[in-house]
Amino acid sequence: MTRIKIAIDGPAASGKSTIGCILAEKLGYLYLDTGVMYRAVTWAALDRGVPIEDEEAVTRLAETVTIEVIPATVEDGRQYSILANGRDITWEIRSPDVNRYVSPVSAYQGVRRAMTQQQRRIARDGGVVMVGRDIGTVVLPDAEVKLYLDASLEERSQRRYLEYQQRGQCVTIDEVRENVMLRDRIDSTRDTAPLRPAEDAIVIDTTSMSITEVVERTEAIVRAAIAAAEKRD
Repeated sequence: MTRIKIAIDGPAASGKSTIGCILAEKLGYLYLDTGVMYRAVTWAALDRGVPIEDEEAVTRLAETVTIEVIPATVEDGRQYSILANGRDITWEIRSPDVNRYVSPVSAYQGVRRAMTQQQRRIARDGGVVMVGRDIGTVVLPDAEVKLYLDASLEERSQRRYLEYQQRGQCVTIDEVRENVMLRDRIDSTRDTAPLRPAEDAIVIDTTSMSITEVVERTEAIVRAAIAAAEKRD
């Protein structure tokens, strides 16, 4: 069976991680949420006391820290386990502090270059569902399927707020909304790989859609692309 590359982009809490994970399971593909790699770099900088505003220092860290994304090692609701130099930081990278600083870190050209090299290596032979903010535009411009998931600000803020509540984190909906707005602004206006749909991406607004509905629509798109690729082969 032909194994293709699937790129899924979109803003924070648009549903791309959930949908990407489910699609990968259905297809028997590798699932990689590239955002966790930038979160891991951000966490490492905060953990080591590296000033977030020091682009050169953060870039050096990104080039040296070993980040691994592996199948879930603990049954606590996680989709996968994230290791930084062997340490499990799966939930640490979802902290409010990491949320606050991940966009500036991910905007650094050197950091993105370091992460992009790893991401392309992982996807080289296909059979991957890669999720992020610049997958279709920069990391995998040759992906056979490019999806861009979006949703309203209020819907995305509510989704992220519920995630915090489920993990017992004390935040207000207003704080979450401000953070999501900040992430949107930084991600869409950065000079390096700004957040935007690829020209040939299929844009799906998930605001009023259930997870099942989004999965059904995206799976149909993917399976059609696989069938087309097999005919070409």
